[in-house]
Amino acid sequence: MAKVELTPLRPWDDFFPGSDRFAKPDVKDLAKWNNRVVSNLLYYQTNYLALAVVVFLVVGFLNPLGMFTAMAVVSAVFLGSVWAGENRAMINNFKRQNPTAFVIAIMVASYIVISMLGSVMVFMSAITLPLALIFAHASFRLRNMKNKLENKIEGAGLKRSPMGILLEALGQQEENFQKIQSFLEGKLKE
Repeated sequence: MAKVELTPLRPWDDFFPGSDRFAKPDVKDLAKWNNRVVSNLLYYQTNYLALAVVVFLVVGFLNPLGMFTAMAVVSAVFLGSVWAGENRAMINNFKRQNPTAFVIAIMVASYIVISMLGSVMVFMSAITLPLALIFAHASFRLRNMKNKLENKIEGAGLKRSPMGILLEALGQQEENFQKIQSFLEGKLKE
């Protein structure tokens, strides 16, 4: 198994090249849209991390206690859901069959717990804003050849990244791994 590597920070003109490399996703073909989002999340993960860190720092300086509370709750809910997904068959099946709904359920559960603790605005600005920006960019940014090649390498298991591990834990890449594994097994039999 390959060691975990952080992908390089992509240049600004690659990350945000202009309107010609952005297009509205086809909302009728959810599989294609999901593939675009996952591919961009893997390829631009360091840029997305930098964006999230900047927003976290700004909000953290404005409200440090609320920021800590929001981060602790989201981390606990995320870790609890991943543990439950691995150890409870019913939740694992739901995660495999409805990966997007699983992620939304994690976010809703986090929101409910945070609202009980009174840090909703911190959650909205520090966690949801970067996620919304990242999701919007990943949805609208068209992939290029380097992006597709990097994703094939990651999917084949030749290279591991933090975003790949996170997406795998959320059940967003299992079908890609299975397709590549089936392809490689077919080639080995020939």
